[in-house]
Amino acid sequence: MAPSLVVSAGLTLPALQKHSLREEYASLVTDGKHRLDGFEERELEWRGARLCYAAGGDGRPLVLVHGLGGTIENWRALAPALATHHRVLVPDLPGHGHSSRLPEARDLDAPAKAVLAIADAEEIRDAVWIGHSLGGVVALRAAVRRPDAVRGLVLAAAAGIGSASRAAHATLTVLGVARPGRLVAPFRHAWARSRLGRRALFGWWGVADPDALDPELAEAFLVGPAHHTDTRQAGRALLVSDPRAELDRVTCPCLCLWGASDNWVRLDDGMEYARRLRAPLRTIAGCGHLLIGERPDACLAAIEEFVAGLP
Repeated sequence: MAPSLVVSAGLTLPALQKHSLREEYASLVTDGKHRLDGFEERELEWRGARLCYAAGGDGRPLVLVHGLGGTIENWRALAPALATHHRVLVPDLPGHGHSSRLPEARDLDAPAKAVLAIADAEEIRDAVWIGHSLGGVVALRAAVRRPDAVRGLVLAAAAGIGSASRAAHATLTVLGVARPGRLVAPFRHAWARSRLGRRALFGWWGVADPDALDPELAEAFLVGPAHHTDTRQAGRALLVSDPRAELDRVTCPCLCLWGASDNWVRLDDGMEYARRLRAPLRTIAGCGHLLIGERPDACLAAIEEFVAGLP
């Protein structure tokens, strides 16, 4: 039986076609929320979990994957800009944002398969995947497991392969489990619009210039802890994951995109990724780990140039 479809707030999803890939899934839902300008929010029931994502635009497909503790909102600046020329899918990873946790998920194959399920449900093939931090490793896993689904990869400060970066990831994972951000999230509007607040919250977080961080984008990075259901799964999986084991199996074109002042996933890791993947490395001066929020303009230019160069 084809899945039921729920539509609200005057939004209408395309009708399900007979023999559509969408028939493999329990439901696709729109809930009327708009966390990204011009995007429609949908839900997919998959393997006992609720996967939430945003979809918008038209053209060559892109999949944007946020990092540990992130949400759809992390792409608030980039996603609408990319959607002017592309079909863009932006998921909340399992346990993040409005997506529920996945039962029995022990490694990063699980979130990769979840995002692949979203792409399949939307009948999207041959997409360019853009992953930030943890999302970069998730995108790598997807490219290895399903080469047919991934036309290219952009690794934006992808989770590190060096010992210093892995120590930083362990720290981030502990913070993700403890979730101190829950104390800040209810007051995120005020914190994000205060220069001192941005310095206190983002200065240690690898942002090169917290004063220059747009208040709306700062708030977008603070909203996640208010909604996360369980980031521990992804945090534990990140600690046991070693992306180096996957790099020789990636066959699609890649771009490595890094903030030159990233203190969490250092530029040395970007160089190692680029060398192992035989990929170009683009660095953004005066930019730290949250490059998709710190310098969305530079990220947009690099991504568009990379995508335009793909056959």
